Amino acid sequence: MRVIKFGGTSVGSPERMSTVAELTLQQPQPVVVVLSAVSGTTNALVEMAALATEGRHKKALIQLDQLQEKYLAFVPELLKTEAGKQQGNDILKDHFGWLERLLSKEGFGTVEEKEVLAQGELLSTRLFSAFLKERDIKSTLLPALDFMRIDQWGEPEIETIRELVLPLLGENPTGIYITQGYICRNHRGEIDNLRRGGSDYTASLVGAALRADEVQIWTDISGMHNNDPRVVANTKPLAHMSFDEAAELAYFGAKILHPSSILPAQKYNIPVRLLNTMKPQDEGTLISGTTEEAGIRAIAAKDGITAVKIRSGRMLMAYGFLRRVFEVFEQHRTPIDMITTSEVAVSLTIDDATNLDAITKALEAYGTVDVDREQTIICMAGYNLINQRGKAAQALEAVQHLPVRMISYGGSRHNLSLLIPSQYKTDALQSLHRRLFTE
Repeated sequence: MRVIKFGGTSVGSPERMSTVAELTLQQPQPVVVVLSAVSGTTNALVEMAALATEGRHKKALIQLDQLQEKYLAFVPELLKTEAGKQQGNDILKDHFGWLERLLSKEGFGTVEEKEVLAQGELLSTRLFSAFLKERDIKSTLLPALDFMRIDQWGEPEIETIRELVLPLLGENPTGIYITQGYICRNHRGEIDNLRRGGSDYTASLVGAALRADEVQIWTDISGMHNNDPRVVANTKPLAHMSFDEAAELAYFGAKILHPSSILPAQKYNIPVRLLNTMKPQDEGTLISGTTEEAGIRAIAAKDGITAVKIRSGRMLMAYGFLRRVFEVFEQHRTPIDMITTSEVAVSLTIDDATNLDAITKALEAYGTVDVDREQTIICMAGYNLINQRGKAAQALEAVQHLPVRMISYGGSRHNLSLLIPSQYKTDALQSLHRRLFTE
């Protein structure tokens, strides 16, 4: 069995949804198809939910009407028969009627917000099912809300997902199964989600739960490149990467893949293939447990980083100091990306500054706190990088003309990371590319 995921741009128009159907039929069956919302839908729903939360219900409903108009034009282009069009319009009536009631609700809160955000994936999968039905292609709609589960901390429960999804497939699964990415139920049974980009995560989790032969992530890019093609010329897609390399790059900024989506597949050694819906003939990138070569393979950048430095003379020979510092971040549920230490200071980075004020106040009990915003982590990933002589020296030489705030090397065998002010990101990516890949 394969699990194949198509993102919002892949189902962003009736023509592209037709292409998704063709690509699905080319897969060996049984196959589980995970769909994102039609491109632009989730952003629109986020804005509506924000307006309703603020009590601006009329403005939210105006935006809802605008989104509905787009879908009313979408349906007759997707579905050609009268019966198909009627089914499509009935689907729109169901979901937009539900959205109108939700967005009009007084006391609109977090629960209602999650229900609103779920409608994009529910819409796309029902419309895709109607499209296949109109063409006499048998398929089964597999509601993600019936089996996707997260715990009280928002972490997926793979074995629970497996226990719930296997009976839905039956003893001998056959044909095409369609399900929603992104959405799930939490430990209270409420509609929830895996956060933005979560359709990749859904595909990997479902693949892990089903012990699939392969997970495919179809986007509008032909695989993982060795640098950011938006700001660096002459980048190249990588035919193969290890799980460790891909996980480092996804976490530190590679946009093609959700940061968490590698881990479930890696746990069960399920290959992940990155492919391009617009260019299905391209080879793409295969991510698996095997490796081909050592050294720096690719570079990625993660923006929106905040650096925090705690200086204290009490650090010298003071056991327990770092534990107390880490406990502050744990109490505010804020993960740490990078960390460096000296005898009198510790510097670390976070990518979520939501609780920064409270964190800073708590840390001031242990020393002087300095905060630098608008920082970028540049990640260089490669298999067994730590044992490759001279690679770190080459990287530092490439950025010697730039201010480097922090360096992380050795914490992972596969990663060398630099922290720089975000204004120098493009320069750093281009300089590293020239030094590491073209000279």
